[in-house]
Amino acid sequence: MRHPSLNRHHQEEVFTDLLFNALLGFVFMFAMAFLLISDPEKQGDIETKAEMLITVRWADQHPDDVDAIVEDPNGDIIWYYNRDSGLMHLDRDDRGVFADQIERGGERIINPINQETVTLRGIQSGEYVVNLLHYKANYKAPLPVTVKVERLNPKVNLVYYGEHFLTGAGHELTAVRFSLDDEGNVVDLNQLPKDLVTQSKAKQK
Repeated sequence: MRHPSLNRHHQEEVFTDLLFNALLGFVFMFAMAFLLISDPEKQGDIETKAEMLITVRWADQHPDDVDAIVEDPNGDIIWYYNRDSGLMHLDRDDRGVFADQIERGGERIINPINQETVTLRGIQSGEYVVNLLHYKANYKAPLPVTVKVERLNPKVNLVYYGEHFLTGAGHELTAVRFSLDDEGNVVDLNQLPKDLVTQSKAKQK
């Protein structure tokens, strides 16, 4: 039979081991938490992948379908037929209210915003042409559409903002033409008309 003092000594050793392991685990978790804490000075920083942003908007919940068409200095054209080319990308082909709603659990969820955006992921010198196409019209009244062009880096600068009116299916107009130099500075801004739909379809043949 083990002496009572030995049992007490054994119990103290077990308790000491448990306490040491618990302390070790606490130190480990504290060290991991410290490593995962982000630098508060970097919170809120957004690493943008775009150099310029072109935004086309028309009335929320409006059923008409408007397309943004953008031509780069190489003559490459971005629109719903061709969403990627060179440094340009069409983020979303917004078709009015079509495909802007889903059914979930018997409830209809609708995105009311009508907006198309084109991003330029790099700066290339030369002229860019931004056109609007009234792809589908439901009313006789002209549809107001706004176009905004922004330079994002090193800070956000407004290059162009304007409102335009589309008058029916098939109506295409030039919203803005802007030219960039080698440093990405805007050196020319005009609205001389240019037909991009015909040009794009000719390239597809």
